[in-house]
Amino acid sequence: MSTIIENIRKYGLLVVTILAATAVAASAESTLEKIKQTGQVTVGTEAAFPPFEFVEDGKIVGYGKDILDVVIADLDVELNQLDLPWQGILPGVLAGKFDFVATSVTINPERAKQYAFTVPIAEGTTWIMKRKGDTSVMSVEDMAGKVVGTQLASGNETASRAFEEDMIEKGLGGYGELKLFTSYPEVTLALANGTLDVAVQNLPNLAVIIKNQPDMFELVGPITDKSYFGWVTRPEDTDLRDYLSEQILKMRDSGEIEELQDKWFGFQMEIPSEGYLPEGAL
Repeated sequence: MSTIIENIRKYGLLVVTILAATAVAASAESTLEKIKQTGQVTVGTEAAFPPFEFVEDGKIVGYGKDILDVVIADLDVELNQLDLPWQGILPGVLAGKFDFVATSVTINPERAKQYAFTVPIAEGTTWIMKRKGDTSVMSVEDMAGKVVGTQLASGNETASRAFEEDMIEKGLGGYGELKLFTSYPEVTLALANGTLDVAVQNLPNLAVIIKNQPDMFELVGPITDKSYFGWVTRPEDTDLRDYLSEQILKMRDSGEIEELQDKWFGFQMEIPSEGYLPEGAL
């Protein structure tokens, strides 16, 4: 009987050891390896940011989607693209709800310490737009006392608040009000109907809005230094981040990125290989 019990103990210990080793191996598997092994990838996107990502005829399209399609074709996997509110995008990737973020994320110091950014996909400098002919806003400093609007929890909210603080320090005064919206199309609509005096967004997006509605809006100027958009992965997924960067740079070097920029924006933007990350970035 003692021999039987001892064998059970040995076999039980062996089973536990095997299960523990399997769990360690599974946990050590990177997201990129998982994508290749399962043949599937899930990405988070905010499809309310034209012309980068938006919905047309029930499908997600845009500049970013065209880049993503090339990346997915190279991986040879099935794509599951989630269309989510912006406010859930970055928390969602950290929580493991999807594999990476394939939407336009402004590269700034705070985010660069929390997420692994790819090389840029486009310029993302923050500008302001007004209704055409509004002579009360002739420069960015005329935002003092005005009703300003941008997207909640966006890089442009951060930029708007920083610019207001700078104006106050200069003795110009702050905004009359900073209104925050769930999506940028809501910001544009509010500017058009007079709810806002100024809309704060990124230059490429504003340029396309003005191109499509030249009699309605006009640009005023930038409120940040030159910045860029990138995609992001979790901090530990640097191999996936590096793979995505490699594909983006291949598209840049082949001229494919320029073709897509002409298609969606009507002008071309620099895609730098270095110097786009702030100090302390992952």
